[in-house]
Amino acid sequence: MRLLGLDPGLRHTGWGIIEAEGNSLRHLANGAVASDASLDLAGRLVQLFEGIEKVIAEWQPQEAAVEETFVNKNPVSTLKLGQARGIALLVPALHNLAVEEYAPNKIKKSVVGAGHAGKEQIHAMVSMLLPGCKIANEHAADALAVAICHAHYAGSRRHLGKAITMAGGKV
Repeated sequence: MRLLGLDPGLRHTGWGIIEAEGNSLRHLANGAVASDASLDLAGRLVQLFEGIEKVIAEWQPQEAAVEETFVNKNPVSTLKLGQARGIALLVPALHNLAVEEYAPNKIKKSVVGAGHAGKEQIHAMVSMLLPGCKIANEHAADALAVAICHAHYAGSRRHLGKAITMAGGKV
């Protein structure tokens, strides 16, 4: 299963592509889509849209996952981040990909084992879980963590769904 993880942000939206086969994870690519701060908000959102479109076209993921965002201290920044999240949810959906959302603490817990892990711990664990992976930047590291989290949880859901189907739909 080829998975796309997205860490939305207006300045930089991180992305990571991994393949999950059973419990095995393999890194394929990562990076970040940047928007030009000199443009108006609409122009910046178009840049994010086009950048995510390009990643999907090139890597053909089968599912996507996006980090949920909670309220920041600055309400204007929170609104702009929400709009970037909208793009991160919209583009995969337009490509008929199932899109899941995960809270930051759930992502950290699934990758590091602790819900309040720091950026350095996440980066280190992503490198350990995806040997040989050269992480482009902190946004890409976060996106790879989202993809890893999705691999764990989506795989469990798929196995549960198969078991329920095999049991004739009775739990």
